[in-house]
Amino acid sequence: MSSIRERNKELILRAASEEFADKGFAASKTSDIAAKAGLPKPNVYYYFKSKENLYREVLESIIDPILRASTPFNADGEPNAVLSNYIRSKIMISRDLPFASKVFASEIMHGAPHLSEQQVQLLNAQAKHNIDCIQTWIDRGQIAPIDPHHLMFSIWAATQTYADFDWQISAITGKAKLQDSDYEAATQTIIRLVLKGCAPD
Repeated sequence: MSSIRERNKELILRAASEEFADKGFAASKTSDIAAKAGLPKPNVYYYFKSKENLYREVLESIIDPILRASTPFNADGEPNAVLSNYIRSKIMISRDLPFASKVFASEIMHGAPHLSEQQVQLLNAQAKHNIDCIQTWIDRGQIAPIDPHHLMFSIWAATQTYADFDWQISAITGKAKLQDSDYEAATQTIIRLVLKGCAPD
């Protein structure tokens, strides 16, 4: 029974991610989410109680990977390895969770009204930790004296674009869907740009 429950919840979450990413929270309907999941509408309420709870679950599904992506960051780590691993993790999030990534980006752009205070604190603390690590490397002369805040913002923008602008990227590359090799090329390109830009003067 539990396996059926988990399967149904996963189907609903995946469908909800697509609907919320495409239409936003207000315009999304639980009936459309249920139809996309191939399940009766009451199942949405049975598992998630409300559209608001379902939306928060979608956000939760992307927040955990975002927090885990920063695992390599530590002041004693080798900067090139840490930054490379971080960029790779962020690209994989855009590849594996594109709809939830779009929902998260939209949530942030609207002032994070559905994120809990604890979630905001965790995300902000993570960002501060990463920025402090970068500043430590700068102070030690391990990387160039660039603004650590804007380095992080640039990495976020470069990696998030593969979720937010997937349609445009597919149109320009002439591919209906990006392949693993495309994401690897993107990863290597961003890593090269960042590491070259961070090389000590």
